Amino acid sequence: MLTKQANPREVQALPITHPENFPVASILCPPHLRPAIAAIYAFARAADDIADEGHLSAEERLNLLTSFRHELLATTESSGTQADIFSPLHQVIEQYKLPVSLLDDLLKAFEQDVKATAQGATYPNLSALLSYCQFSANPVGRLLLHLYGVNDAQALLRSDAICSALQLINFWQDLSEDIPKGRFYLPQDQTHKETPLLIEALCAHAHQLMMQGAPLVHQVPGRAGWELRLVVQGGLRILEKVRALGPEVLAKRPRLRLWDFPLMLWRALWMRPRQWENQEP
Repeated sequence: MLTKQANPREVQALPITHPENFPVASILCPPHLRPAIAAIYAFARAADDIADEGHLSAEERLNLLTSFRHELLATTESSGTQADIFSPLHQVIEQYKLPVSLLDDLLKAFEQDVKATAQGATYPNLSALLSYCQFSANPVGRLLLHLYGVNDAQALLRSDAICSALQLINFWQDLSEDIPKGRFYLPQDQTHKETPLLIEALCAHAHQLMMQGAPLVHQVPGRAGWELRLVVQGGLRILEKVRALGPEVLAKRPRLRLWDFPLMLWRALWMRPRQWENQEP
């Protein structure tokens, strides 16, 4: 990557303009890591927009994602139209020795999304969805752990469990928006079930996966660990709302509201290691 030594004060990133269920570079994030996390977020958000937003053809989207990959792997400082994304990202990669392969995995997931939407493709089972999560979600958690200096094998597995759970929860949250757009994430081997039973089974699986990863909150140090607590509780709260809607989630998207946050904070405060005994990922 760049040979220039990055200075944290020089690293800037696009502002976070999209509403999110879970904190991104929030007030709980260690201040010295906020520019790095914002740079990663800007890259992922822009690539996601290429895959999902607007009225481009599948070929145009794939060509733009290929250009993103070229920028990501470039060994000279970016000066193109995406310099506001890649200049800070390259500095962060150099400063923190980020594994570029994890960022490339995100692009692979976006490319898979474009192709699947164009073909009206479906996922045969939950295992296929979890394989997709290995590219679409798990790299984000591993990048953050890299920044936090947490890299033992158990932590990585727990991070994967949390990130995959969050991705699945997002799928079930967005059913009312994704299906009309030709994005089908419901596992086909379970769609024979009546809708209430299907939604309950999918929520139960995502909850179990989240609980497998939840002990990670005690491995991530300081403020980052507290932010992770809120991320976990945010996912679980959305899952409760999906469960409460049941079949109505096919027509209505549940959201976190202002009054949900005191409950999430209270639950985050009382997360204890004993809650997850014998629930290793």
